[in-house]
Order: sequence, then structure tokens, then C-alpha cells
Amino acid sequence: MSNNPQDQKFKKWLDILQQESWQLELIISGFAIYGLFMMIDPIELAAQEAENNSNMYRVLLMQGLNISWYIITINLIAHVVLRGLWIGAIGLRYVSGEIDYEKLNYSPKFARHLNKRVGSFDNYVANLEKYCSIIFAITFLLVFYLLGLLIIVFVFTLMGLSIDKDETPNWVRLYVLIPTIIFLAIGTILTFIDFATQGWLKKKKWISRFYYPIYWVFKYLTLSFLYRPMVYNFLDTKFGKRLSLVIVPLYLGLFILSATGFSTSNYLESDMTSNSYIANNKNYLDTVEEQNLFVDRAAIPSKIITDPYLQVFVEYAKSVEDDVFFFNKELKPEEDRRGIYSIFSEGVVPYSLRNKYLRNYLETIEDMYTLEIDSIAFKPQFIITEISNKQMGFETFLDMKAIGDGKHTLRILRKDHSLDSVYNRSIIRIPFWYYRE
Repeated sequence: MSNNPQDQKFKKWLDILQQESWQLELIISGFAIYGLFMMIDPIELAAQEAENNSNMYRVLLMQGLNISWYIITINLIAHVVLRGLWIGAIGLRYVSGEIDYEKLNYSPKFARHLNKRVGSFDNYVANLEKYCSIIFAITFLLVFYLLGLLIIVFVFTLMGLSIDKDETPNWVRLYVLIPTIIFLAIGTILTFIDFATQGWLKKKKWISRFYYPIYWVFKYLTLSFLYRPMVYNFLDTKFGKRLSLVIVPLYLGLFILSATGFSTSNYLESDMTSNSYIANNKNYLDTVEEQNLFVDRAAIPSKIITDPYLQVFVEYAKSVEDDVFFFNKELKPEEDRRGIYSIFSEGVVPYSLRNKYLRNYLETIEDMYTLEIDSIAFKPQFIITEISNKQMGFETFLDMKAIGDGKHTLRILRKDHSLDSVYNRSIIRIPFWYYRE
């Protein structure tokens, strides 16, 4: 069969598909909802891992996936519910036909109101069909809108980091990056105005001449060239225009609603930072592994210690290595390799050079940290390790011979700096109980 849009057979085939599309919609929605509920835990875990590793590129990606998950799930569940109601209405129409208001024997006032507001049963079925089809189509449009927004944020982030890099030449910073950021900022604002006003900038001749180059760039930057026909087909009806005005406030309302909660105390929260009075599960390796969490700054094996030694894990973070470079200038490489890398480049210092400086690197780390149990200070002897959730950090063991039974607090301090002054900063306090076996 020809796929020429002008071919009558092709048009007839599309009409048939249009009428029977509800079956495909239900099948896709059912499988999609099942798959989405299987995906949410891995997505949230990957988002936590990216945030813990300060990988902002992956954080953006995971946040985009997370928001997309909520958009698709909410819309598809609403679609399945409405489509189920539509199928029920079709079945009822087969049994009962149209609504006979005369048989209901209501008073003239209610009869007139119901005839005007409720109308015929066929109109009700038609409206349900319209809403179901629109919700299914708009679900994926919203995901593409979000994808375009993420691409723009990613470009801004990439350029902002490029400006901050010391390796970036001044002429590139002044004549390439800054003008590009200004152009993208103006383009983003105008594109959002055009989107929110349903194409107002395209309607004004004197503005459209100025806006066209920006539109041309952003149609590729936001991938809108892939879905523009659906957008314009959606906006050429009164119903589509009205619905598009409701979408943004609706999702803002859902976002605000999802951010609300219920507090049972003026002082207690579910995720409080560990200190002498609070024990957070993220600071104990047994609960970290059991609940699939990520260590918050540091962790010990559990709340109750019975061994004659205390295992201490201190997480690695980008800020730690920044301080290493401050306190030991010899370790700072000529080119900072942290960030995005490809298979064609090395993400870390080459193996031969890495081993040469690794001992010096660890000695600097050990000099930066002081560990205290109550008032007894320990100088750590770190090794580099990775715990079960692939979180990298430094591990040491403390001798507990001088520690008595009962409650104690592990305090971790790290050498820090402000301008030219150096001081010890308390990183975290972790309470535990020690009882000899």
C-alpha cells in the first residue's frame, strides 16, 4: 500500500487505525505502566549515586528520567482509568441506548438542566474518547518538552564549567563562551514566551523576523523538529488551546502537592544528620547495605561494636581532592582530568604516574584527617577501598583497647582552609555503643 498522504487508500487506512487505536493505546499503556514501576527503584538509586559522586551531568540525566517517570506514569494511569470508563460507557450504551430524560420523570427545572449540561449519552462517549486520545498523545509530548529543557540546562552547565576551568583560554572565554551563553539565555526566554503564549512571537511580523534565527537554532537544540507536527495539530483546535493553558498550572500544582508532607514533631525529622544525639542510618555500614543507601560523609560497621577495633569508612568527594591539591601542590596535575571523558581519552592520571604519586596522595589525606573517640585522638592509616554500593572512599581501623564499655561518639575532623588560614573542621559525629565480647 502506498504511504502517499494524498492517496485515498492511505487516508482510509488512517481512518480505520484512528477508530481502532484505543486497543493499541491500552496495550501500550498496560505494558508501559508495568515497566515503569519496575524502573523507578533503579532510577532513584542511580540518581543517589550520581548525586553522591557529584556527577552533575548524570544528576541532570537521572532527574530528567525521574520527572519523566512521574509524568508518564500519572498520565498513563489517568488514560487507563478514562479508557476503562469509556469501555464501560460503550457497553452500557449497547444495553440501554440513549438517556431517556422523560422516563426519569424529573421536575421541569432539573430536566432542562440535565438536558443542557449532561446532554446525550453519545456526546459523553465522544468526549471520553477525545480526552483519552489527547492524554495519550500529550504524555509523550510532555516528555519531549522535558528532554528539550534538560538539553538546554546541560549546555548551560557545560559552558559554565568551561568558563571556570583554568585551562580555558581568555579569548575563548570572552569571545566564544560568554556571547554564546548570552544568546542562549535570550533564546531560552523568548522560546518559553512563545511556548507559553501558543506562538504569539510567530504571529507578529516585526518580531518574527528577529525571532526566526533563534527559533531555527532552538528547534534543533530542543529536538522540537521531531514532534512539531503534533504540537501544531494539537493547537489548531479550541480544545487543544484550552488544554495547553491548563497543563503547566496542573503540573505545577501536582509538584507543589507532592512536596507537601506531615510533621509529627517540632524537633524530630526522619533524616537528621548524625551527631552525639542522633544516629542516621547512612552512617552505619550494615544499614547502608541493607537499605541500599549511600554513606553520608563517613560510616562505621554498626551502632553496636563488639570487636577490639573500629572500622571507619570516609567517603571520597571532589572537594577532598581539591583540598589535597591545596595542601600538596606537587600532586596537582597540569591537566585536571575530572569530569567527562571518552574511550579515546584517559579519565585519570596514567597508571605509571598514578602509582608514583599514590603514596604521597594517601599521606596527604592522612595528614588532613583526625579521628577522635570522645577525647582520644587517632591518626588514621588509610587505604583506598570501595564498599558494596560502589561508593569509593578511604578505610582505616582504630584500636579500641583504651575505650571503655558504653556509649561513645566518633568525631571526624578534616583540615580546611579559608584564604591563607588553616583550621580543623568537624565533618561529622557518629554515636555508637561499645561492649567487649
